[in-house]
Amino acid sequence: MSDAPKVKTLPDAQTVTHVRHWTDRLFSFRCSRPRSLRFRSGEFVMIGLLDDKGKPLLRAYSIASPSWDDELEFYSIKVPDGPLTSRLQHIQPGDQIILRPKPVGTLVLDALLPGKRLWFLATGTGIAPFASLMRDPETYEKFEQVVMMHTCRTVEELEYGRQLVESLRNDPPIGEMVEGKLLYYPTTTREEFHHMGRITDNLTSGKVFEDLGIPPMDRDHDRAMVCGSLAFNLDVKDVLEGFGLREGANSEPREYVVEKAFVGDGI
Repeated sequence: MSDAPKVKTLPDAQTVTHVRHWTDRLFSFRCSRPRSLRFRSGEFVMIGLLDDKGKPLLRAYSIASPSWDDELEFYSIKVPDGPLTSRLQHIQPGDQIILRPKPVGTLVLDALLPGKRLWFLATGTGIAPFASLMRDPETYEKFEQVVMMHTCRTVEELEYGRQLVESLRNDPPIGEMVEGKLLYYPTTTREEFHHMGRITDNLTSGKVFEDLGIPPMDRDHDRAMVCGSLAFNLDVKDVLEGFGLREGANSEPREYVVEKAFVGDGI
């Protein structure tokens, strides 16, 4: 009879395959994908670990990998005393996480009316669902132009998004589709950078349109997706509605959608 300790298997367990720490506040990781999991790029799932009492501690995380990927990718902040991320930030390849395979969310292409230009508006780890959508061929089949606006406090916090956008041009499934269609507009709010300022300010002032050489937003041509803190989402909604766009949902597609389940500080 073996004296080896029994390995506790988590419910809905998936195995971590890769972890990368981008800053002392940000990390990404990949894990195995359940064979039965089908999701639309932009959706989220509940993931987590067991707490001290052996109960699942779960939070909503957008899937950052595209729907065709063999693995699942997630992008997270680290909160020193956060119930989940204080534990999650220490995972390593080979560890298990809980993944409830029931994807949901509003940041899906089906929730938008047809248009010509699609805006992805994100702060911090809110770029995760767009990391999925930017790698999905359907995004470029449905829209003539895609604009990724991403704002962080510092330059190093933009690195995950920068490297992802750069890699797209050499990505076999969509490299040719991305060329000339995807415009990337990263900005910082606390550190000197070639583009600075909040997304709302750069939209209302018209600076982003001027910098990219594109016409201002209008309801006939533009569609938008928003993912960030609650305060950010509310501010951006006001700006988008100022341009005439209306909020939609899976059941009623319109000109823009907002991810309400995004988890920010405190997780």
